[in-house]
Amino acid sequence: MKGSFRHSMHWLHTWSGLLVGWILYFIFITGTAGYVDTEIDSWMRPEIPISINVSETAHLLALAEKRLYQQATTAASWSINFPAGRNNPVFNIRWQGAQGNFHEVLDPRTGQVIAVRETGGGRLLYRLHYRLHYMPRIIATWIVSICSMFMMIALISGIIIHKRIFKDMFTFRPRKENKAWLDMHNIFSVLSLPFQLMITYSGLLFLAFTTMSWVVSASYGLGAENKQQFFDEAFSSHPKIERADITAPMFSLSKLVIESEQRWGENEVSSIQIDNYNDANARIHIRQRQSDDLSAVKSVIYHGVSGELLHNSAEREKSITNDVHRVLLSTHEGLFAGTFLRFLYVLSGMFGAGMIATGLILWTRRKRTQAQKENRPHKGLALVERLNVATIIGLLIGIAAFFWSNRLLSVDDPNRASKEIMILFISWVFSLLYASFRTVHRSWVELSWLAAILYTLLPVLNYFTSQRHLIISIPQQDWVMAGFDLTMLVFGIVFGIMAIKLQLKNQRKI
Repeated sequence: MKGSFRHSMHWLHTWSGLLVGWILYFIFITGTAGYVDTEIDSWMRPEIPISINVSETAHLLALAEKRLYQQATTAASWSINFPAGRNNPVFNIRWQGAQGNFHEVLDPRTGQVIAVRETGGGRLLYRLHYRLHYMPRIIATWIVSICSMFMMIALISGIIIHKRIFKDMFTFRPRKENKAWLDMHNIFSVLSLPFQLMITYSGLLFLAFTTMSWVVSASYGLGAENKQQFFDEAFSSHPKIERADITAPMFSLSKLVIESEQRWGENEVSSIQIDNYNDANARIHIRQRQSDDLSAVKSVIYHGVSGELLHNSAEREKSITNDVHRVLLSTHEGLFAGTFLRFLYVLSGMFGAGMIATGLILWTRRKRTQAQKENRPHKGLALVERLNVATIIGLLIGIAAFFWSNRLLSVDDPNRASKEIMILFISWVFSLLYASFRTVHRSWVELSWLAAILYTLLPVLNYFTSQRHLIISIPQQDWVMAGFDLTMLVFGIVFGIMAIKLQLKNQRKI
């Protein structure tokens, strides 16, 4: 019975991972990029200077208000975001007017507007892991949810299969090729297992409001209004107040900021959001900085005209649902993580992607060996092999092309962000087409060389297209820009070594 049960788990583990493996690889790669989205944003907007010693919040507020009074006196809403650590390093303002939404980055010393190129940046890469692209959000949510369910099944069945799970972590047999791929798969799996369980389980919970919306409907009823009532009660959210269309002067923002700093501490205000600006129903939302732990970020809501305190998150009734959701979200996105812990997040994400990649390759190698023994063609296997090449290497080529496009497209092009992501997918499709017309072995070698060239030359591209390249960033201790360039250089070297090893291996077979 035990043997048959474990054998059934082998089958379940293999097919639950294989059927959605390419999408899971995409989710892991783009999701891992999300842990350094701020750093990627900085590289893709080199016009923003190195972090400046920021003045007091009161000084920054005065600069922001001056600019908003110049540009947005008729706007429906204002937003002021102060530099507040890694998660929000840029001083910027936003407003919503009759002609759309506007965004400006300000110099925290002078308040002057910094001309910043339009770009998708790291935030776009992060959103790809749950929004995908070029499809309605509801469809993307269902696809990601189903893939996450398959991932959870693969993880649980994998744990059952590996009865010697800790021994597998220290086993590597490089001379036995198929076993070497299995050992690499096991090592990646075991080392990142806690991370993968956390990231998959929490992801499933976030998506459950779509995939299991009937649970909410059973208690609250059908319709958008009833669903919103659930979110308001569960997460203590406050629905947006409609405009009264009665003009009224705004209460002093500086007084409210002073009051908030007395409550939280000096320079602890992260952002100010004003809804229904200059209206009798105006609301002012003030938010605290993100802390370095899992504690909730505090916020207050004031009446925009009278200055009356309407809501204080610190005084709200405790909600277990809210607390669980907050903790899971913080751990899933690494919002609280410092430099070292963020590095572990990235490493675990890369191990997760490596686990999926080695699993896909291991399956094709076993099937290819079996087909050769039986001396029969296997058209389905040939398709999977090429999809492996196009996904594992092609996606990384697409991301490199995404970075290249950021520097080669015209800075003044207002559609740069959409063109950047378009180039990513075009490059990815190119890899698939290339792999379709070349042998599998040559595709691996040649696309690895292409990836090596693209990543290795990114620091060179940065040298010619910005004033924050390695020769300047290292002496100035601009570690965000220097770290990005050096990381791309390491990726290029790794792909180059991989290409050389694959080429030598193919030559030995000839």
